[in-house]
Amino acid sequence: MRAIALMMTMLGPVLGVAACSTDPHLMNISSGRSSPDEFAILPTKPLTMPTDLSALPAPTPGGANSTDPTPQADAVAALGGNPGQLAAQGVGAADGALISYASRLGRDAGIRQVTAEEDVAWRSRHSRRLLEVLARTNVYYRAYEPMTLDSWAELERWRPTGVLLPSAPPAGVAKVEAVRPADNAPVLLD
Repeated sequence: MRAIALMMTMLGPVLGVAACSTDPHLMNISSGRSSPDEFAILPTKPLTMPTDLSALPAPTPGGANSTDPTPQADAVAALGGNPGQLAAQGVGAADGALISYASRLGRDAGIRQVTAEEDVAWRSRHSRRLLEVLARTNVYYRAYEPMTLDSWAELERWRPTGVLLPSAPPAGVAKVEAVRPADNAPVLLD
C-alpha cells in the first residue's frame, strides 16, 4: 500500500507539468524517432559545363543553384506541364474575372493571417486533454466536430427542392446492405 502511495506522489507532479502544456497542435503525427528521415534526402543534379561562360548569372548568396534539386518542377515537367508556372506570381489572366466577381463586395487583403490566428485560438481552446497528451492521440476530428457538415441532414434538406444530387443514394434508401461472409445473411450497416 505504501508503494502505491509513493508512486502516486511521484506521478502527481509529472502529470501536473504535462497538464500545463500550451501546445495547440491537435494532430499527433510524430513518429518518436530521432533518426534522419530517409525520404528527405534528395540527390543533386549533375554538374554540367555551360555553353557560354559569359552568360552566367551573378552569384546570389543564399539563392538557388542550378544543381539544387527541384522535385516539384521535375514532377510538373514529367506530367507534361510547364515548370516555369510554379514561380509565377500574381493572378493569371484566366482567373482575373473570377477574382473580381468574388471580391465585388469588398475583400480583406490580410484574410489569410486573420484566419490563421483564429484557427490557432480555436485549437488552443480545443486542444488535447491530459490523458490524450499522455496517450498521444489525435483529436483533430473531435476539435472541429462543431464545424463539420452533416451530409445526411443536408441531403434531406435539399431533396424536397428538386436539386439534383448525383452522389446521393436513391430517395427510399437510408442504409446500405452488406453480405456477411460466414452465412451470406444480409446485414444493415449504419
